[in-house]
Amino acid sequence: MVLRRRNRRRVVTVLAGTAALATGAAVALAAAGGQGPAGPRSDGTAVTPVGYQVTPVGHQALLGDLPLNAVLSPDKSVLLVSNAGQGTQSLQVVDPADSEVVQTIEYKRPQAVFTGLAFGPDGKRAYASGGGREIIHTYDVDDGRLNETAPIRLPTKNPEGRAVNMFPAGIAVTPDGKRLVVADRLADAATVVNLVDGSMSTVAVGHAPYAVALAEGGRTAFVTNQGGNTVSVLDIGGAKPEKETSIRVGTHPNAVVADTAQNTLYVADGDSDEVNVVDVATRKVRRTISLAPYRHAPVGSNPDALALSEDGRRLYVANAGNNDIAVIDLKNSRTAGLIPTAWYPTSVVPLGGRLYVTNAKGLGAGPNDGPGHPNPTSTTPQSPDQYSGSMMKGTLSTIALDGGRRQLRHWTRTVIANNGFREGNSPRAVGAVVPRRVGEHTPIKHVIYVVKENRTYDQEFGSLGEGNGDASLNLFGENSAPNARALQRRFVTLDNFYADAEVSAQGWNWTVAANSNPYSEEGWPANYSGRHHSYPSENGDPAIAPNKDPEHSYIWQRLDDKGVSFRNYGFYVSTDASGAAVAQDPVLNAETDHAFGPFNLSCPDSAGTFTARTKACGGPRIEEWKKEFARYVKDGALPAFEMVRLPNDHTAGTKPGMPTPQVYVADNDWALGQLVDTVSHSKFWKSTAIFVTEDDAQNGPDHVDAHRTISQVISPYTETGRVDSTFYSTASMLRTMELLLGLRPMTQFDAYATPMVNSFTGEPDTAPYTALKPSIDLSARNTVDSPMAGVSAKQNLTEEDQIDERTFNEAIWKSVRGAGSRMPEPRHDLYGAVPNDQAKDLDDD
Repeated sequence: MVLRRRNRRRVVTVLAGTAALATGAAVALAAAGGQGPAGPRSDGTAVTPVGYQVTPVGHQALLGDLPLNAVLSPDKSVLLVSNAGQGTQSLQVVDPADSEVVQTIEYKRPQAVFTGLAFGPDGKRAYASGGGREIIHTYDVDDGRLNETAPIRLPTKNPEGRAVNMFPAGIAVTPDGKRLVVADRLADAATVVNLVDGSMSTVAVGHAPYAVALAEGGRTAFVTNQGGNTVSVLDIGGAKPEKETSIRVGTHPNAVVADTAQNTLYVADGDSDEVNVVDVATRKVRRTISLAPYRHAPVGSNPDALALSEDGRRLYVANAGNNDIAVIDLKNSRTAGLIPTAWYPTSVVPLGGRLYVTNAKGLGAGPNDGPGHPNPTSTTPQSPDQYSGSMMKGTLSTIALDGGRRQLRHWTRTVIANNGFREGNSPRAVGAVVPRRVGEHTPIKHVIYVVKENRTYDQEFGSLGEGNGDASLNLFGENSAPNARALQRRFVTLDNFYADAEVSAQGWNWTVAANSNPYSEEGWPANYSGRHHSYPSENGDPAIAPNKDPEHSYIWQRLDDKGVSFRNYGFYVSTDASGAAVAQDPVLNAETDHAFGPFNLSCPDSAGTFTARTKACGGPRIEEWKKEFARYVKDGALPAFEMVRLPNDHTAGTKPGMPTPQVYVADNDWALGQLVDTVSHSKFWKSTAIFVTEDDAQNGPDHVDAHRTISQVISPYTETGRVDSTFYSTASMLRTMELLLGLRPMTQFDAYATPMVNSFTGEPDTAPYTALKPSIDLSARNTVDSPMAGVSAKQNLTEEDQIDERTFNEAIWKSVRGAGSRMPEPRHDLYGAVPNDQAKDLDDD
């Protein structure tokens, strides 16, 4: 039985021909139910994993992997684009006359580019930041083509002689062409390079500097500090740069643009959804422009790019989170309208009555179930076009602005409909198990949130016999995942659930904060591809906290604010010198079980599967959880919310000496079965709901979309045995738990997401569940003769996702299906997802 519901939207008010972006509180909720799967559509549109519709306007052309920036040459004949994704990075030269890519310069890892791009004032030289390579690429520009010359090498040691990772980001060239200013992202510094003699000086700025703008004739540099809430003002007119002052702005400022005619600076605040208007002369914020899409909206617009119109009357803002360009009328500092883009716009360039917009994620992923797809047991390199972290291709939208106010009003209505910026009512479950509004009654008093690692729906449930599965992709069946499969059949089968992330670095941010902010989105590809960026997740760095207040960004912080009890088992922890699991956030650490181990594939999830290989494990994870649960049963004081991390379905591929992929999955499955068994045989069962999902779906193929993943809701109120094909995502699960716990949404995404009410029934069945021990040989180990054992032996398995996913997934596939089997190649549907009149544009690129 497939449950469906009618679309429900929120109300918007239009005032005096402009978008008065919605006046009501957005209590509710998505139009996603019953809309089909996520991914590209054959008409050139798409649906993101969170459920937003993507309907880009204008001419669409294909770019590379994760375009982050675009700049125009001084003579306006060249549009230069940087693609800084996980796979092959590149610079592309685009002819703005026809939006054709005329040159691509590839940088295969460890070679790199990042977001910084600049031309010299005469247009004969171009520069691009080299990210973790600690260089600035330089080019001669001749007849619309680039010829790379010797790079500028930045310092690799600080004055004390210690190694430093500068990781150059934004750059700017002074009007006289003699100096280059570089934002050193991971060194909390800025470097001024003398382009005449090659000398350079570095000065400290704020945390995680990102972009640079020049003013006052090039004597002053303004550097945005993306990891904080300031802009550093540097005097660069002397022999060495000097920090003059800092300007306090919004949270996580990124893009910055100077209007030299008005002596004004515009700063985009990526996590407070604002643009600050700064008076250059006084170094003060003159006013703030809100980018909230409706009144009292939580954050999530995530502005990450700015551009002034050629006449200086309008400011264009790329809202990466909302897939639109906000058009700001600078006369009254108000939003005049919104322009729909593809997924995750990252730069906007106005020229000749048109906008050129780069879209980092294009039209999304689609299926990844062909040869070369991600596989935990593989020998052939996984195709980059089949890995969720690199298979999405960026696009360039060329948008004509000749339709006037009427066209802008129409586009605004489209954006509002795409993102559900309207007021309505959430669907109510039978018996009102899931409250429709915060504070309403629910019989659920305890929520347990279990997060696992990286599996797709088809990998475990493809052969389930119910729901939308592909049995040919099922790697882990009744012998290695009996509990997960039995729980799906007995409670509710969820076959249209998506991870809102491509990889774990984003996924963990989504699972606990309902967003992954621009800092993380821009940084994770360099981390995953060995290009020397730090891991932008699961730590206390305020730069990664995806909300207006970094100290109130995560669900445990919101619970603490409300006085709701919680307990942490493995979320956002690492091991200290004594072997204890500790969290950097003091709020989380105070409620952490320090004996419950963090991600470590040498530590078992359950007892009786394999022996711990390190003293830091402290015993099987589920046994530690059961010990504390028994105490709570005795005391009668189970916390309202428990976070339980069970990571071993990640597997170690075919690394010799480690458990086989099937054993790891069985270990993980046995732990989940015991958790449900323990709760269901306790006095807390009748008032508990257990939510289970993966942080992302990067380690396997799926015939629907590379983001589709495992999801389970286990409670006496979900024991229905039905299939619920409502469109849900990570944000939906968070929203459901928030409603049960009395929390308001953290971001626009969980505010929008459909609560999982269709999985519940008002008539509980309190029959307990008895765990099933996997029948597979739990002593099985990989050997040197296992498929791709040599490749797997070189993988870094000490932390999540520090591996080569391309070979890791194939190793898992061959371990299960045999050394001679061929891993299906994931299909990327972008080419088939554009109208015929656009297909040539993509093919020609």
